[in-house]
Amino acid sequence: MGGYRRNHSGFVRAGARLMARFLAFDAIFFLLPFAGYAVWLVATRGHTGTAADWPMRTIGYLAIAGAVLLVATLVVFTSFAGAPPGSRYRPASIENGKIVPGHFE
Repeated sequence: MGGYRRNHSGFVRAGARLMARFLAFDAIFFLLPFAGYAVWLVATRGHTGTAADWPMRTIGYLAIAGAVLLVATLVVFTSFAGAPPGSRYRPASIENGKIVPGHFE
């Protein structure tokens, strides 16, 4: 991460922020079924319950539902995001001593 013994910490921090955003996105969509079940427990019983209200079978179903929801949202977002059809990718390059990031034309 350092070229010619220089540390480009700005790139490292930007990458860490981007990775944190992706992890938060994944965590939110995975945990949505659990939050929905907790809301349902509060609506029907007035509290989130005890350990008996969260049996392993229910937690397993919620985990499967969270995984399916996560995969579905990733497929939808990757299918409808990005470059328009027929565009060409231009990789990152150096122009006039500055790095020009890769982009679609």
